[in-house]
Amino acid sequence: MYHFLQKFHSGWAYLALLLLLVAVVNAIIGVTSKKDFTAKDRKIALFALIGTHTQLLVGLILYFVSPLGKAAFGQMSNAELRLTSLEHPLINLIAIALITIGWSKHKKLLNSEAKFKTFAIYYGLGLLLILSRIPWNLWF
Repeated sequence: MYHFLQKFHSGWAYLALLLLLVAVVNAIIGVTSKKDFTAKDRKIALFALIGTHTQLLVGLILYFVSPLGKAAFGQMSNAELRLTSLEHPLINLIAIALITIGWSKHKKLLNSEAKFKTFAIYYGLGLLLILSRIPWNLWF
């Protein structure tokens, strides 16, 4: 089960990152072109939200069954173990919290520019945080 979860978590990451990147680019285009916020824009952001939350759920399960997760917690002198047991989960929790805040904030806004700006900022920060803590050596 561990190997399946690990492969699924790694594979789903490509989809989640792609959805998040599309949502950020769509939001930046929306802000710069001053277009109206439509149902299509909402769905793009929603799919990115769902993709990242699915990744979080699988990641949390993997954290507790992986020898590189909770079992390695406390070995701060080893950079690889510190990344997989502390930095990666913590930073990604913060990133997904920012993405969730961005989704929640957009629902209260009335004008299109503010909605696009909210997604660009919160989803963009989430994307940057996620990219900063991907264990690249385990990915390729």
